[in-house]
Amino acid sequence: MLRLVLELDGELIHRCDPHIGLLHRGTEKLIEHKNYLQALPYFDRLDYVSMMAQEHAYCLSVEKIFNITVPLRAQYIRVIFDELTRILNHLLAVSCHALDVGAMSPMFWAFEEREKLLEFYERVSGARMHAAYYRPGGVNEDLPIGLLNDIYLFTVSFKHRLNEVEEMLTSNRIWKQRLIGVGVIDAEMTKQYAFSGVLLRGSGINWDLRKNYPYEIYSDIHFNTIVGHNGDCYERYLCRMGEMRESLSIITQCINKLPTGPVKTNSKKSTNSSRSNMKYYMEDLIHHYKYYTSGMLNTSTSKNIEENYTVIETPKGEFGVYLVADSTNKPYRCKIRSTGFMHLQGLDQMTKSHFIADVVTIIGTQDIVFGEVDR
Repeated sequence: MLRLVLELDGELIHRCDPHIGLLHRGTEKLIEHKNYLQALPYFDRLDYVSMMAQEHAYCLSVEKIFNITVPLRAQYIRVIFDELTRILNHLLAVSCHALDVGAMSPMFWAFEEREKLLEFYERVSGARMHAAYYRPGGVNEDLPIGLLNDIYLFTVSFKHRLNEVEEMLTSNRIWKQRLIGVGVIDAEMTKQYAFSGVLLRGSGINWDLRKNYPYEIYSDIHFNTIVGHNGDCYERYLCRMGEMRESLSIITQCINKLPTGPVKTNSKKSTNSSRSNMKYYMEDLIHHYKYYTSGMLNTSTSKNIEENYTVIETPKGEFGVYLVADSTNKPYRCKIRSTGFMHLQGLDQMTKSHFIADVVTIIGTQDIVFGEVDR
């Protein structure tokens, strides 16, 4: 998926030119030819390691256009699965990075834990990866019985697994030799390259949209922003480990505060009818059929084109969705701001004067997935 053209002096890198676009599928144009509901599954297939987090950004953007108020219970459920997705992403990032550098055991441990998280995905949506669980106006279904208890048990046991990974890597001299001082990028340069997420915070900038511009119920949750100092690969590794611990704290708080109530908006224009009503009322059955065939119709923008840009803190950084709506049931324009695309811009600067073997380490801490880079 990624082709790197390196200009070398022996083993030293003078220039690194990333060639991208090899996975381009025209996602944005496909979304513009689907109605608002049909476009949702495309976001699962961008960064296919952080599926629900990207659904969240799209749903928030659609909700702004349709002026939809999301029930409080649905907001808590979204945040729980956002943080489970953050752990899912960071486990893959850290374990595969460790495997690239030469440590094999963390990958076995991480994938055992990822299996549990994918099971949580499956229990709420029926799918292990491409969930399509979030919907404009809430989530598709309420949580099944017993799931919250299992998620809580996971948060308790997972802390011990994190300790095992850190015991193997954090003080390991080979790991530190391969990461410390490699791929250094300073705070000013991260801003110039529009970095976000761990790459920004690892260089000493305290910026997290969950705190700086809170969405959903993040303003009611207490957690720390993990900030590094040196801006190298080792600092980014430490940030990801710290963020997983903070995610466990956020999930526990959400479980304890989770209110009762509906998980979808009660607006008929924005959501489908309940299954129980369809058994007894023909109008609900007709509405259900129209909702899934014609989709949501944006009648509020019949004269003026409405647009908005929504950005959230996904596991890899700031992921944005720009939507332009007209009076039809489809987005007039969709533009996606992917995090990895911005991070690849800095690859030349980060690899300069390093060895070829260090490129693998640097790409590992950039945590790039080409589904979202190439779109």
